[in-house]
Amino acid sequence: MTQNTQETLAPTRREPTAVDAVAEAFTDRLLALNPSLATELGFPGHETEYPDYSPAGHEARLALARATLAELDGVDPADEIDDVTLDAMRERLGLEVEEHETGWTVGELNNIDSPAQHIRAVFDLMPSDTAEQWAHIAGRAANVPAAIDGYVASLRAAATDGKVAAARQVRAVVGQARGYGAAGTGFFAQLAANATLDGGAALPADVAGALAEGCAAASAAYAKLADFLEGELLAQAPEKDAVGRERYALASRRFLGATVDLEETYAWGVAELDRIIAEQEAVAEQLKPGATIAEAKEILDADPARQLKGTDALRAWMQGLSDRAVADLAGTHFEIAEPMLKLECMIAPTQDGGIYYTAPSDDFSRPGRMWWSVPAGEDSFTTWSETTTVYHEGVPGHHLQCATAVYRRELLNRWRRLICWVSGHGEGWALYAERLMDELGYLSDPGDRMGMLDAQRMRAARVVFDIGVHLELEIPERWGSGPWTPEKGYAFLRENLAISDGQLDFEFHRYLGWPGQAPAYKVGQRLWEQTRAELAERAEADGREFDLKDFHTRALNLGSVGLDTLRRALLA
Repeated sequence: MTQNTQETLAPTRREPTAVDAVAEAFTDRLLALNPSLATELGFPGHETEYPDYSPAGHEARLALARATLAELDGVDPADEIDDVTLDAMRERLGLEVEEHETGWTVGELNNIDSPAQHIRAVFDLMPSDTAEQWAHIAGRAANVPAAIDGYVASLRAAATDGKVAAARQVRAVVGQARGYGAAGTGFFAQLAANATLDGGAALPADVAGALAEGCAAASAAYAKLADFLEGELLAQAPEKDAVGRERYALASRRFLGATVDLEETYAWGVAELDRIIAEQEAVAEQLKPGATIAEAKEILDADPARQLKGTDALRAWMQGLSDRAVADLAGTHFEIAEPMLKLECMIAPTQDGGIYYTAPSDDFSRPGRMWWSVPAGEDSFTTWSETTTVYHEGVPGHHLQCATAVYRRELLNRWRRLICWVSGHGEGWALYAERLMDELGYLSDPGDRMGMLDAQRMRAARVVFDIGVHLELEIPERWGSGPWTPEKGYAFLRENLAISDGQLDFEFHRYLGWPGQAPAYKVGQRLWEQTRAELAERAEADGREFDLKDFHTRALNLGSVGLDTLRRALLA
């Protein structure tokens, strides 16, 4: 790293303000209500606890949001940083209140982002080197039954109000819950069976006993959840997947932090998909004159130099590519401080079929991590199709974005650094980062560029599918006829998503059960690029040269905020 980078990134001390005090108090109260979030962020003191997933827990979190909004009305901003904090908190907490009042948040259930997954997933982030840390894991496992009971109570309460997730989601979570709780092979059984101290030593007998008991209780709790979903909730679940315009518009705001014209965005998604396919056709011609996209991919898949066998090879390749990107970009195109240089690439302990990133802990003692959840039976991978994924999840994607926010402790309050996360901002940045790496010359290899275009094509297709299916819009002529249905959508995804069967099934269920989230990637990228273009136009009009590195630094130093807030902050 250059000396210049270290000086530029040296934290600028700023005295906390009244607005910061409200944000910090909210963060303290939120962490007390959500101990799993405290673990995720690396804060000690809540190692064995869970949030209250019952209706009372939802009411407590709603009361906190309302009280904080009232407190924000009583403070004045001291500087531009406060202006952004007020804008962002009012938007996020106000939307939280709106969503709660619909009644749907209490009954939240889908195959990727609901308490059914959260209760298990926190174990992935718990340290497991010492006997004390394993005792914490045992204690949290013992508390899984109470967490599941609270969740079941909320699902029942929502069902009484007619708020039940689609049957397809219920069935998907039944399968997940039975998998987590399966005797011998389930997540908790394996957690207990494979537990060792750092270096491979056996756990002390008392800790091992507590862990076995806690994991057995957790397994039984997930079996109980599956029985409830299958035996009670499924009968009340609608078969229709589409959520309709009202729910979708609210969900779109949640994931974008911006209000968009849904029909215009749908039409843009269709045009963007066509444009990307044309780019792929040009790359196919470059690989072999006259080749179709499918034929070009066959050529790439047949290249031994682009193949990986086994998850160990996959992890090592991810780590090597990530390390090179960090080394190349630090101090040249981006400011990357010393604590941010470490990024660990991991194979996830689950087989759900996703690729994701987890941010570093507040003190960087746990580094940022890129996780690959490999579906069962898959052990062959192609580097050409996944190079852009490493840039998306790592640097300059999520790791640069999230670790920068964590690092700016002398500039931003904890809510801005650690709590606020908006998918359209975060995932939009990561997609923007993929295109940026192409712009910087890192995807000049035709195979790697085809992989990037595949990823962009997938995200554009998700805009079309997600909005089209949930609003039941008309299918573009080239893709069929009549209004969208999930079944027509599955065939459309099969043609446009270059992923395995296991991943496709997971993604299909995800889009249907998590409306508005999948389009946030591509729509977020669009809004990021529009903001950059407007700033570049301003610079040209003023006779100045547009400084791309400065744009990135200013934007990332804001932390994750809604995209309307981002635009107002950068264009003010």
